[in-house]
Amino acid sequence: MWEESERYPDPRVISLDPSFDAYRLALASVERIATGFRWAEGPVWFGDGRYLLWSDIPNNRIMKWEEETGAVSVFRKPSNWANGHTRDRQGRLISCEHGRRVTRTEYDGSISVLMDSFQGKKLNAPNDVVVKSDGSIWFTDPPFGSLGNYEGVKSPLELPHSVYRIDGVTGAATLLTDQLKGPNGLCFSPDESLLYIIESRATPNRLIQVYDVVDNGTKIANGRVFLDAGAGSIDGLRADIDGNLWCGWGMGTPELDGVMVVSPAGKLIGRIALPERCANLCFGGLKRNRLFMASSHSIYSLYVNTQGALGG
Repeated sequence: MWEESERYPDPRVISLDPSFDAYRLALASVERIATGFRWAEGPVWFGDGRYLLWSDIPNNRIMKWEEETGAVSVFRKPSNWANGHTRDRQGRLISCEHGRRVTRTEYDGSISVLMDSFQGKKLNAPNDVVVKSDGSIWFTDPPFGSLGNYEGVKSPLELPHSVYRIDGVTGAATLLTDQLKGPNGLCFSPDESLLYIIESRATPNRLIQVYDVVDNGTKIANGRVFLDAGAGSIDGLRADIDGNLWCGWGMGTPELDGVMVVSPAGKLIGRIALPERCANLCFGGLKRNRLFMASSHSIYSLYVNTQGALGG
């Protein structure tokens, strides 16, 4: 059973290195703001409306939590098994859907399909997505969810595990890499010079790979291992303005469930212990310093002493 901490500082917020102390707020604790979902992923913050959206994938719906009232409601159902979300630089919702497409929700609520195939072949199961300052959309396309996990009807894969870029002006799609096993969460460094991608099916352990962003911000090169997750089942990640990576973590043992914070040098510096595995997370709130964590059946939040980088 979940029990909120009765004392400050919250013992669930743990410094693994003295450098993390600067990011902790003494009078902040982990809160569970919503629960009762089958598998929560892909949180995205709408500051102009003061609400959070996230996917409840197996239930084929997008959920909504309102900051002012705490009310939880269904934002969209069916959602085409939406997974990861972000916003573009015009504030529109960009969604990865396990129904084999990437979409944009327009201001009037209509849905535009940005991409559902590549070179005549269907996408696998778009997973996570970020938007660069030039308006381009970068997303991962592993096989997770494409084999009938939700519909019960198997869909054969037509493309390798891949990462794509959709041009923000022309809408043209380009392949960034098809060399990762199970590409999952991704994010840019604050200056957009680096792209981090989680390789979920790397063996023996999951990895965070990092690439240089080259050719005027349109391609990636020089891929190398940034972090070996060891026993941790790392899923999604977002960067703060100092370049630290806040990573959804867990599944190996209960002692790993929660969030790990990794410095720009690749060092584990902090941990947020949760009673459930954390899949994805995002920054939001009035000052963009409230961390929202989508964790199996629930959504948790924590105020921190930093802000999320733009684009996630």
